[in-house]
Amino acid sequence: MVTKKKSKKILIKKTMSIKKNTIISSVVIILTSLVLISFQKDVVDNLDMTTISGEKITSKNLLGKVVLINFWATDCPGCIAEMPGLIKTYNKYKNQNFEVIAVSMFYDPPSHVLNFSKNNNLPFPVVLDIEKKISAQFNNVTLTPTSFLINHEGKIINRIIGEINFDEFDSLLQKAIKKSISSS
Repeated sequence: MVTKKKSKKILIKKTMSIKKNTIISSVVIILTSLVLISFQKDVVDNLDMTTISGEKITSKNLLGKVVLINFWATDCPGCIAEMPGLIKTYNKYKNQNFEVIAVSMFYDPPSHVLNFSKNNNLPFPVVLDIEKKISAQFNNVTLTPTSFLINHEGKIINRIIGEINFDEFDSLLQKAIKKSISSS
């Protein structure tokens, strides 16, 4: 016969065991996340791109600017939906050390990219990533839209997978631009 005292001790032991397992699981998850984050490249230092208009852009050209690299495709509904926001943001901050570079995915036919860029009067540089060299610099981006905000020192400060929430992004961008201007 199990007494109340024994029953209480068993319950306490089970509760302690569950808490211990939860703590161990949490530690494992945190450590795994830290390891994965450490493998993610955080400095962009080897970019060499040519825009559809023939302009050369390198990492050195971008130092001192806050840059948004946006990976997109003409067949991506989210990419198309966020283009007006990208244009508005670019036009708002282009005179404040800010640049947007739209990098089309390797599978996007160049004729589609050229037509879209022309028909929508994209005011920022557009680059074709036919050989996947640019996406390779950003952990082989495969999902679109994916954007990277890079500070004036060439460090990735934010990665956005999916459409940009421009209200939230604007706040982050203003801080990055402020830092960029104060350090120059």
